[in-house]
Amino acid sequence: MEKYQKKLQKHLDKGRYEHTLGVMYTCAALAMAYHYDMEKAMLAGLLHDCAKNIPNDKKLELCKKHHIEVTEVERENPFLLHAKVGAWVAKKKYDIRDEEILHAIKVHTTGEPAMQTLDMILFIADYIEPCRDKAANLEQIREMAFRSLEQTVEQILFDTLHYLNQKSGRIDPTTEVTYEYYKNRRERSL
Repeated sequence: MEKYQKKLQKHLDKGRYEHTLGVMYTCAALAMAYHYDMEKAMLAGLLHDCAKNIPNDKKLELCKKHHIEVTEVERENPFLLHAKVGAWVAKKKYDIRDEEILHAIKVHTTGEPAMQTLDMILFIADYIEPCRDKAANLEQIREMAFRSLEQTVEQILFDTLHYLNQKSGRIDPTTEVTYEYYKNRRERSL
């Protein structure tokens, strides 16, 4: 883990690196709570934003060059591409071969329907890590995270969509589809 930390620290600004460490440790806590491989969870957390500081035009170039799909919303808001590009960077620059880790990095911003345990751990950890302080319902979501991954994912998506709708910004359709998936799963289980 240390070799990844040293390399990553050179490529992220101080605030982003601190956030990354917070996500890594939050992933570890969630992994312990849900009996998941702690090392894998920590590595996913550490590398989840490895492409965050790549300039937006460079992200678009990397997507084109390496055949990474770009949605219309991502083309208009290329900062969203850091997850997809991050999975590519983790594989090519950090030599990560574990497909679960790469997939979790790829979907950590929008989520996707039927996420696996590591996908949900990283998605949640990115939202609740200790440096975060602005999200709605954060204290309740932090508590919820240790009771149910799926319900927590649903609540984060609900709050995210509510926030984005208030800002009048474009919403990545994957976020909406993912929210509907988890909302419908909960409703079917009642």
